[in-house]
Amino acid sequence: MIRHRPQGVLRRTATAAAAGALALAGAIALPATPAQADTTAKGDVIANLWEWNWDSVATECTNVLGPAGYGAVQVAPPAESLKQSSYYWWDVYQPYSYNLNSRFGTAAKFASMVSTCHQAGVKVYTDAVINHTAAQTGTGYNGTTITNKYDTPDWDRADYHDSTSCPTSDLTIQDYSNLTQVQNCELLGLPDLKTGSDTVRAGIANFLNSQLALGVDGFRVDAAKHIPEADLAAIESKLTNTTAGSAPYVFQEIYPGSTPQPSDYYASGDVLDFTYASKLKSAFQGNVSDLESLSSSGILPAANSVSFVTNHDTERNGLHMSYKDGDTYKLANLFQLAYKWSTPTVYASWEWTQSDQAPPNSSGFVTNTDCSSGSWYCLDRDTAVVGMVSWHNAVDTAAVSNWQTKSSSVIGFGRSGAGFFAANNGTSSATYTFATGMADGTYANVIDGGATKVTVSGGSASLTLPAKGAVAFYNASYTCTVGCGDAGGGSGDTVNATFNEYASTTSGTNVYVVGSISALGGWDTSKAIKLSSSGYPIWSGEVSVPVNTSFEFKYIKKDSSGNVTWESNANRSATTTTSAISLNNSWNVANASATDVTFNETATTDLGTNVYVVGSIASLGSWNTSDAIPLSSASYPTWSKLVIVPRSTAFEYKYIKKDGSGNVTWESGTNRSYTTGSSSGYTTSDTWK
Repeated sequence: MIRHRPQGVLRRTATAAAAGALALAGAIALPATPAQADTTAKGDVIANLWEWNWDSVATECTNVLGPAGYGAVQVAPPAESLKQSSYYWWDVYQPYSYNLNSRFGTAAKFASMVSTCHQAGVKVYTDAVINHTAAQTGTGYNGTTITNKYDTPDWDRADYHDSTSCPTSDLTIQDYSNLTQVQNCELLGLPDLKTGSDTVRAGIANFLNSQLALGVDGFRVDAAKHIPEADLAAIESKLTNTTAGSAPYVFQEIYPGSTPQPSDYYASGDVLDFTYASKLKSAFQGNVSDLESLSSSGILPAANSVSFVTNHDTERNGLHMSYKDGDTYKLANLFQLAYKWSTPTVYASWEWTQSDQAPPNSSGFVTNTDCSSGSWYCLDRDTAVVGMVSWHNAVDTAAVSNWQTKSSSVIGFGRSGAGFFAANNGTSSATYTFATGMADGTYANVIDGGATKVTVSGGSASLTLPAKGAVAFYNASYTCTVGCGDAGGGSGDTVNATFNEYASTTSGTNVYVVGSISALGGWDTSKAIKLSSSGYPIWSGEVSVPVNTSFEFKYIKKDSSGNVTWESNANRSATTTTSAISLNNSWNVANASATDVTFNETATTDLGTNVYVVGSIASLGSWNTSDAIPLSSASYPTWSKLVIVPRSTAFEYKYIKKDGSGNVTWESGTNRSYTTGSSSGYTTSDTWK
């Protein structure tokens, strides 16, 4: 049985596979499992981190989604897919095999991501591409080669619809009003699985169950309208429970069309509401005052739907809004989080100039998300959006009340005394007095991270709404968690700081950063920011910190029992401006005693083999190959990495290669040697020998 609604603690209080060998970054150290995160502050909001790689999703769960109160993260299709020279984004919707080594990372990294998100109190929903396989032949991201699109590692020709069930001459859908064609013929030439076959149903269920066994909590079913509802129900009946012991949550993509209708699929799960997104686009590109009648405008029932402002298809084809609409688009997302309706989603992905454009990648493999680079649009961590996630969780199921339309561009409404939200879609600021329905008092404005306050007197508040902006507050104390100014004050403007720390650890021990500002826990080790071990022995994480701020910080280690070890050097210090910063450090090497050496090694490798540097000093692993530093293949065949080492120090080093099974090959010859001075910016230029 499939659960039709995420059971977020606050939002719904009434209802209260094998690991792969293809590792681009070499051997990884899987994080230990600490005490389970407190999920009582989590609701039902889904962050759709579309086509982020697994390392980046894990980091975002730890640093943003968990602290902000998101209930779940939706991630890209995890199966091996078509790999072509242009690396289009839609390659991942052409499955080559059900192996979990994909363009987003290895099966081991996928499993680690799920575990890390769970530790942050965030559920994981994957994009399930189960209607079809790949239309194009070639080689996939795990090396699977397909020469006949009807002959894959998982399926044979008999497992697909053919001329006995599809009436068109070329087996493709030619009439989208014909239900038989829509569900038995090929969508854009993609081989259509015969989901009426119990063999096929069992194969699909096995693929989904392999993910459930790794901790996945549910699925977004791609192209669900092209699968008969009875077939989906039969597949779902074969699914196991999640590792938490509950039925997986299913929500389905029913793209608009004359047939079938969304209501035909309510028995199989919730349905993504394309009409909801269309109504928001119409209102925010016209009159937001129209939103007063949103609930009766033809959107899907709240109990059966998942809402969104845009997705990867509709932001490109113009059906819905996109990040290119700027503050209007963000304001629509804030409204979605404020309005009491269905499960909301927040979409965060990369910026694009061409509709087919691939995500940032290296040879097709998606690189780490860098929210400060201008390549990614990370709406999920925007200060106002994070504030509204907290607001959304706090007001829970309280009904919409006190609706006020001040102009075609300005609206305000409450949630039965639990909170109040007002939005201005105009091009200049506007000041109005609103009847809030809330008790008299002073409240934090969550839109700017609590930097400004709202006073309610006699149940009313005078609000100055910025152009294309909002004010929102709720009836409980508010503490900014992500994208905040220091200690909740200041302008609320933040910048991303990336922390990279070399630290060798034993199994079950993880590395955290903690510091003097609230974004780094205010020196409270229980609020320290956990770093990702995906690039072990380099531990990395991205944190939103206040602009134009000086702070101190240090790294700590925590074992599985929660015991804390501080590094022994003096506090480190940093100062932000308005640009992102990257802080490279090494365990117990103080900033004042450190310099950097960029190691450059020219070496050719086989697919799945990576190059590392290891040496005689602690910051180069002390000759322990398990603690060798992985080099980047971004400029292949030159492998490079900046490493923090002590100043004025002589050391020896060598390069090694590790294959996907962890086998080590040393370069030949004598040890290399290097001596650092008292300045910075040292480099080597070496060639494998």
